Amino acid sequence: MVPSSPNDDFPSSSDQPGVDLDNLIASNQSRVLVVDDEPDTIMLLKHLLIAHGFNVSGATSGLECLKKFEEISPDVILLDIMMPEMDGMETLRELRKISNVPVIIVSAMGQKSQIVSALESGVDDYVTKPFNNAEVIARINAVLRRVTPKVERDMVSLPKVELEVNLSTYEVIYKNRHMELTGKMFEVFSLLVKNAPKVVTYEVISNAVWGENSVAVRNRLKYLVYLLRQEFQNVDPSLNLIENIDRLGYKLVTEPYQT
Repeated sequence: MVPSSPNDDFPSSSDQPGVDLDNLIASNQSRVLVVDDEPDTIMLLKHLLIAHGFNVSGATSGLECLKKFEEISPDVILLDIMMPEMDGMETLRELRKISNVPVIIVSAMGQKSQIVSALESGVDDYVTKPFNNAEVIARINAVLRRVTPKVERDMVSLPKVELEVNLSTYEVIYKNRHMELTGKMFEVFSLLVKNAPKVVTYEVISNAVWGENSVAVRNRLKYLVYLLRQEFQNVDPSLNLIENIDRLGYKLVTEPYQT
């Protein structure tokens, strides 16, 4: 089926229109990153998604996708496969090194073997071109329902490293010891806790805690992580609870080292 016009008569999933994130980063509506080397396809999907209450950004290459991912932290990515230089599957492999963000392939490659291969490589869904507008919206909503927590967690428990964190009261208990963390220290630590065991990039932490990603902020972040490590190693010197992933970011260790 040929992609239908964004003005087709089917109900919007939101009373509030979405936002083109390439013009404005705003609001708490779900963010979609559309990656395709055809600008017309990006524009069509932008109009469609904005009309259905999503905030949208576009990227015309795999490299631009990785850059935009750091800038907007999308909730879901629509990814083309056939792109020059860095194709969709290579882009997916790079994304999976830093995030488990849901990825829906939108591609003219529609053979069953290609779809199966993509799903086995870590994509969450697959839509073939030419696509149906209503199907694209339905698949995005279905993926978001699967990955969105039903209830925001206040208490996070990591029993293998004897760590408990209350995100509401700022209470941290490590190996039965109450930890005294400053406001910024807790902000950084809570980001690692909420995303454990995934890597949280330097840029994401810097923007979330200080609102910018400058050299000065990166230096503050390094020093703050140093102080956090000192606090936890005073309790257990044998375990480095915060691991540095070179040139990417930090992650929380959720299991003790194997001996």
